[in-house]
Amino acid sequence: MRNHGKSNILGVLIDAVDYEGAVDQVARAAREKRPLSVSALAVHGVMTGALDREHKFRLNHLDLLVPDGHPVRWVLNGLYGAHLPDRVYGPNLTLRVCALAAEEGLPVFFYGSTSEIIDSLRKSLRNKFPGLAIAGMEPSKFRRLDREEKTELAVRIRASGAAIVFVGLGCPRQEAFAYEFREILRMPILAVGAAFPFIAGALPQAPGWMQNAGLEWLYRLLREPRRLWRRYLLLNPAYVILVVLQALGISRFSPEGQSPRMECLFG
Repeated sequence: MRNHGKSNILGVLIDAVDYEGAVDQVARAAREKRPLSVSALAVHGVMTGALDREHKFRLNHLDLLVPDGHPVRWVLNGLYGAHLPDRVYGPNLTLRVCALAAEEGLPVFFYGSTSEIIDSLRKSLRNKFPGLAIAGMEPSKFRRLDREEKTELAVRIRASGAAIVFVGLGCPRQEAFAYEFREILRMPILAVGAAFPFIAGALPQAPGWMQNAGLEWLYRLLREPRRLWRRYLLLNPAYVILVVLQALGISRFSPEGQSPRMECLFG
């Protein structure tokens, strides 16, 4: 399987794609030096788009939205017969793209997270992929960038010789970054969420059985309750309810969003 196209989940157009299809699209865009904006969306990402028309506009104007979470994959399979055997998990997608980049000599750039995590990420990637060319790494500023800073960041990324950019700013900032920098950078931009701290070893991942059962959210909630309780205890039930309403035809969710009134310029 490669990519069977986009399907509407609560108004957000998710690609019915597997790892092979996603990596192939990123690789072809990197070789051809053309833009490709990618985001790995779990329930939180889908709900952010469903509840915010401007963000839904951004998401639906990205090139590739992969099903990062099993509950997203289940809906693609149940409502649209996608027959996806697995999700396309952001950390695993990052590692697969890095493996291909190392094999083909495609330099990569990482933007986001903290200086400490970036340093650990560099060490981890060098151990895993000795041949990987890391063109650059920059931590997030954790604030809005002004226009001059945005231009300077784009210039640095292009000047680094990078062929692929990974962004770890968290949802929805990283998707806004991919949307706003797509035409400026004109290379694949992958918004991969918590991939940076996971790969760096700074954040433990849920056991495999919890991930496969769609319970990774519970593991993360138990580890970071103060930060994540609103995301999981409010948005997860809302997702289930809205998906049931969509499946029964009671509610219809338009993919039409609202063009953002201003740039987010998140960094």
